[in-house]
Amino acid sequence: MAVRTTLARSIGLALAACSGGAWAGQFDYTLYGTVEHTDNIGLTPDNRASNNVLMPGVNFGYTEKGSTVQANVTGNLEYRDYSGNTYDSQTLAQVAAQATWAVMPQRLDLVVQDFAGVEPLSTLAANSPNNQQQTNVIAVGPTLHFRVGDAMTGNAELHYINSYASKLKEFNSSRGQAAVRLFRDLSPTDQVSGNFEAQHVNFNNNDIAGPNYDRYELYGRYTSRLTAIDIDAALGWTHIDYNHGQSLSDPLVRLTLGWRVSARNTITLNGSYEYVDAAQDMLQPTNIIIGGELEPLQPVADAIDATRGGINVGNVVISADVYKQRQIQASYTYRADRMTFSIAPAYSKLDYVNDATLNQTGKGLGLSLDYRVTPTVTVSGFASGDRFTYDTLDRLDRTYRFGADLNHQWTPHWSWRVSYVRELRSSDAAGQSYHANEFYLTVVYKR
Repeated sequence: MAVRTTLARSIGLALAACSGGAWAGQFDYTLYGTVEHTDNIGLTPDNRASNNVLMPGVNFGYTEKGSTVQANVTGNLEYRDYSGNTYDSQTLAQVAAQATWAVMPQRLDLVVQDFAGVEPLSTLAANSPNNQQQTNVIAVGPTLHFRVGDAMTGNAELHYINSYASKLKEFNSSRGQAAVRLFRDLSPTDQVSGNFEAQHVNFNNNDIAGPNYDRYELYGRYTSRLTAIDIDAALGWTHIDYNHGQSLSDPLVRLTLGWRVSARNTITLNGSYEYVDAAQDMLQPTNIIIGGELEPLQPVADAIDATRGGINVGNVVISADVYKQRQIQASYTYRADRMTFSIAPAYSKLDYVNDATLNQTGKGLGLSLDYRVTPTVTVSGFASGDRFTYDTLDRLDRTYRFGADLNHQWTPHWSWRVSYVRELRSSDAAGQSYHANEFYLTVVYKR
């Protein structure tokens, strides 16, 4: 039921919002079948159990760039079957969808955003099959465009937002959001804007989620897209009012920077200081503009480990609580004719408003290397390390992952790959240290 609900929201709603004409766009898909063997399927310190997992799946993408409809939908649907019925089989979905339908061109748009993924039940436990759940956040509503004199334009937005988790029901909520934005172009490449956003958050079950609240944000934003540098900076203020009378206020700071040092060297930087919650974090993933395309600047553990090729479990703490986030992430990428190398450090500090149990400080570093041996054969390697400190729990977790991958494209449509991943965790918490070896064989058909 969870996956059916997620897919209906993520694919059906996003494409339906595009009013029929969306199907004039480009649809692509890739079919794959993966067999995994692991010597510790439960990621436990003792009584380690080997298991084989069969994982068929499909990756799909849809783009539409018409004058009336613009859409970008990417997704992954995967089925997992565990040998010996060690765990129940499961179907998982991962979708990112954005669509805009010009109901009245240059005047009124209908906008849909949807993000579905797989997140842990508890980030304090290992990502074993029984510590996973389906999540989905969708926003839909109209955007009205208007002019203010000859030099400024503006938007008035009204959105309905719904958040859903298949197991942790405290995450489930309905939200109403209104926003007014004024834009002024400083040059063909530079723009400033003033933004006011108001949001009412109503949880489906206040007994486990806590009180509803209202959120207000007022900030200025500057964007610049030059030949070598892209900048997106925001500075303002956030105010939150809880229904039980508590309120809090703090500055809001966001910065994304992309620097194309040369044709082969790229540096990205992303930082923020703000109040957020899990639903907001999932609906508005961090992006940086590189060469006219939006590229996500993901957490290290997600960005570096690409050997699996299917759905990975995220690291968002699924809860209803608001937290103050201080984070900075960076990456350096070198691309040559046959080799690509990346390094990505990251730092984050989360302080929760209502429950300090999961207050945490995280540090991470990742490395990846791809080398094309021949036009059809590529070898890859990666290594990543994360360190999380939980002050309230007096706990320290260190997690390391490294692996290698061999990929062979034997026809224009068919390829295969074999991968090895080694994972280790050292934790102060009892029963949370483990090590595991994972082997993957994948066959891929690309349309």
